[in-house]
Amino acid sequence: MKKIIFRFLILILLSIFSFIIYLSTIGIKTNAFNDQIIKEVKKINNQLELELDKISIILDPFKFKLVLKTIGANLRNKNKLIKLERIKSNIDIKTFIKKKFSLSELDINTRAIEIKNLISFLRSIEDNPQIFILEKFVKKGYLIADINLKFDQKGNIEDNFIIKGFVKDGEVKPFKKIDFSKINFIFSIQNNEFEFKDINLSYDNNDLKFPELILIKQKNEFLISGKNKNQNLVLDDKKINQLFNNDFSNVKFESAEFDLENTFSFKINDKYKIDDLKIKSLMNLKSSKIVSSKNLKEFFPELNEIIELSDHQIQIEYNKDLLSIIGNGNILIQKEKDNVNYNFSKSKTNFKFDTSLEIKKNPFHLNFFNYKKDQDDKLKIVILGVKNLLSNEINLKDILIKEKNNKFEFKNLFLSKKYEIKSLNEVNLNYFDNDLLKNELFIKKKDKDYLLESKSFNATKIIDDLLKADKNPESGKIFSKNFKLNIEIKEAFLDKDHLIEDLNGYLKFNNSEVIDANLLGNFSNNKRINFTIRSNSNEKITTLYSDLAQPFVNRYKFIKGFEEGNLNFHSVKKNNVSNSKLIIDNFKVQEVPALAKLLTLASLQGIADLLTGEGIRFTDFEMKFSNKDELMKIEELYAIGPAISLLIEGYIESDDLVSLRGTLVPATTINRTISSIPLLGDILVGKKVGEGVFGVSFKIKGPPKKLKTTVNPVKTLTPRFITRTLEKIKKN
Repeated sequence: MKKIIFRFLILILLSIFSFIIYLSTIGIKTNAFNDQIIKEVKKINNQLELELDKISIILDPFKFKLVLKTIGANLRNKNKLIKLERIKSNIDIKTFIKKKFSLSELDINTRAIEIKNLISFLRSIEDNPQIFILEKFVKKGYLIADINLKFDQKGNIEDNFIIKGFVKDGEVKPFKKIDFSKINFIFSIQNNEFEFKDINLSYDNNDLKFPELILIKQKNEFLISGKNKNQNLVLDDKKINQLFNNDFSNVKFESAEFDLENTFSFKINDKYKIDDLKIKSLMNLKSSKIVSSKNLKEFFPELNEIIELSDHQIQIEYNKDLLSIIGNGNILIQKEKDNVNYNFSKSKTNFKFDTSLEIKKNPFHLNFFNYKKDQDDKLKIVILGVKNLLSNEINLKDILIKEKNNKFEFKNLFLSKKYEIKSLNEVNLNYFDNDLLKNELFIKKKDKDYLLESKSFNATKIIDDLLKADKNPESGKIFSKNFKLNIEIKEAFLDKDHLIEDLNGYLKFNNSEVIDANLLGNFSNNKRINFTIRSNSNEKITTLYSDLAQPFVNRYKFIKGFEEGNLNFHSVKKNNVSNSKLIIDNFKVQEVPALAKLLTLASLQGIADLLTGEGIRFTDFEMKFSNKDELMKIEELYAIGPAISLLIEGYIESDDLVSLRGTLVPATTINRTISSIPLLGDILVGKKVGEGVFGVSFKIKGPPKKLKTTVNPVKTLTPRFITRTLEKIKKN
């Protein structure tokens, strides 16, 4: 009997064990729980309809739970349908025995769902602006998700739900000209934290990678942080301009190729406003092309049309109050690569910059100072300053240009928003110029005025520029305030052959124009030079007297072999029109191509030979002329000498057109003509005169490089010519 009972118990235990194994592995199918699961799903949203097949029940003996599973369920809301791959849930056996059915967990696995359909499904449940905008942005893509929901004892969903899955082949177009495609990533959502990993997407044929992106919901905003690391990114000019908007409106980019590594974080509030953005970036700028500015040609004579940057290592840091960019690399401005370093920082009120450019085997010119860099020497340019973003004024704290022993330095140069000079603390120049002359010049601010001191200074280029200044009166407007410049120069070179000693005086500037000036200096052999400007409300009077005319006349390249003579210049400027008179006495000129051609055409070959030989002497030269904008009118140019005399009038229109006409007469003809005047001729000339023609009239017209000259004999000299000759002969 005991054996029978023992065997019976073993059989029961084996049956129970077998049943447990069967339930734990194969389970049973039933639809007894369908209604209960459907009710639980409706607790999520009462509009949801869950369509289920028979449910498989599997025992979990270790957790003392029943596992409910179904394959191929559908989730429906009205006419919107989402196909599910599997639904799985757990039921506590104790509650099941007590017939208190309650789900503790619900796992939902979806099939591949088209994202647009999913968004449309969500809108059918709850139509809000966020989902509407999302539907407009998303163009395509597929999603597979595993959803784990946990329920409390009352059957309510707890906050610790978990959603995991991945998105494949997505496309989002948040703005008209920005399209992100080929979007793939893995995501995990738990409570209020969203984690995205291995994000890959394409923008403008560039593959972008984000190893990590985290979103944390805090009250009414999201905190977003992440990293991205991308290689071989390429942007054309249109994409660059879209990204930068008008931040670099003065710079025209052609292209950029780079590697980029970022860490970033920001917040988005319930109104979709981005706040507290922080970015740290490491950029390897492989190549970038920028259209060069024509203004740079003055400094870089072999300037390329496109400036190329290469191999730049750049650190970028951005937050709400500061943008910092630190970098260095190669720059191709001319034929050879140079090196550039830069440090920019931008706050709400200031933009600070610290840049340096090292020029190696390329040329560099400072034409205003008559300076050129030695081709084989290194030159460094350092610019340190700050721009006030509220007033748009600039303080260039230090500008330094240095090549071996040559140095140009400007300290605390303040510029207005129109880039006019407001003030300058100090200028220090120490260099050899293109004429191999030593220049040592120092300018120091004293109260509202300035003092210029120099041991030696070559003013050749400055004088050349001043002679051209009337062509463009606006070009000289570089000062925003009025001031006086006191000048003390021990040695000033007008050119490499003419030196002024002890040049002292002052220049007064008003509205960027010299309104008052007095400069006095000495040549050798007790010869002097004096320059003055006097102004009143209506006019400005300029005078220049020099015992040596040669350093000024030699500046006109069409005159060569000019010797001796003194110069007296007087000009009155009123209503932007200058009326001037230039007198040069007792000089000799050896070569004037236009005059030589004129003498040859007039069959005065002997005088033409004299001009190109030992030169022609003139006792008097006087020119009355006026300037307005680009037009110079010559009212009268008269020159008389032992060999020939000239009377000319006409106009010169900038570099476009020359139109002159006049009379040329050999000196023998002048003497014979004047000697024929009763009584006066005997007194001025005497009885004997040489042989010769009366003279010629001529016209010179055309562009400066293509002048045409015509000559006609003159049988009778004009009264004006005779009158002017008499005046000069009387004077002499």
